[in-house]
Amino acid sequence: MREIKFNLTLPMTSLQKVRAYAAQAESLGFYSVSLGDHLYVRVPHLSWGPQVPHLECFMTLSWIAACTRRVRLVPLVAVIPFRSPALLAKMTSTIDHISGGRLIAGLGSGWFREEFEAYGYGTPSDGERIERMAEAIRVLKAMWTEEEPSYKGRYYTINRAYNFPKPVQKPHPPIMIGGAGKKVMEIAAREAAIVNVVASSSAGKFGKPQLKARIAMLHDFARAAGRDPDSIEISGFPFVFISRDQAQADAMAAKIAQRNGFGDVDEARQSPGLLLGTPAEIRRELRSRIDEFGMTYYMVSLPDAQAVELFAAEVMPEFAGQR
Repeated sequence: MREIKFNLTLPMTSLQKVRAYAAQAESLGFYSVSLGDHLYVRVPHLSWGPQVPHLECFMTLSWIAACTRRVRLVPLVAVIPFRSPALLAKMTSTIDHISGGRLIAGLGSGWFREEFEAYGYGTPSDGERIERMAEAIRVLKAMWTEEEPSYKGRYYTINRAYNFPKPVQKPHPPIMIGGAGKKVMEIAAREAAIVNVVASSSAGKFGKPQLKARIAMLHDFARAAGRDPDSIEISGFPFVFISRDQAQADAMAAKIAQRNGFGDVDEARQSPGLLLGTPAEIRRELRSRIDEFGMTYYMVSLPDAQAVELFAAEVMPEFAGQR
């Protein structure tokens, strides 16, 4: 069993806030921090729309790399169609140097169609976006490792696209692929060190049975590709709502269950996209997920700095040093 690791998802509304949360994560012992790769977001139940400030992922990540010393840095996850993979190879190599070798290369195909249309990226189908991701990974690996990288594919072509300096990490930064679809699992089984199996936090979309089936599918694809399934780390992305007070924790869980369309609180507590309750309840649920799914890397999203402190003080120590 791997070390149990926790990542703090950083807010992206202001530089002051993102830096404060990154510093908090580093001081409290989080393994990594992450930034989402969106150009704007729309979250109706939080009244978030395109007018809410939203910093660009890689510019902000490079700044956080310079402001921190220990935590690893994760774009969660880079939307491949937003950038040429050749440029992305140069950007990620540079951030790996700025950070002294702390980058985890989170990659994905994207999903927010409104964002694609608004910024002029067109409306590529799911299949095309996933094919682009597969090709982009080949470009990235070539540019990270080869002296005179060249590649010709359906969507991307490079010809002696020199990339110096190479990343600090050898042979290259670890690749995390985010998603849960069959084709994504097949690509991840070939290419990824880490798979962030994205599960919805809403009712009726992606529960524990579906999560278990997707991990089994990933393992089957890994064997077919000649890889040991245990060489791929399983990661989750839960939204965490935590309170030390039992009554407050129960009320919070009931509110989230109703808002997200669950029939009751128990159903919401079983959602892979949520962690609800007191520190003791969340510790038990994490232990269950570790045992049942082999999930060892949690990209947690917490609502405020106080919740971050509570999670770090009363949940994370239970798993410190455990493998």
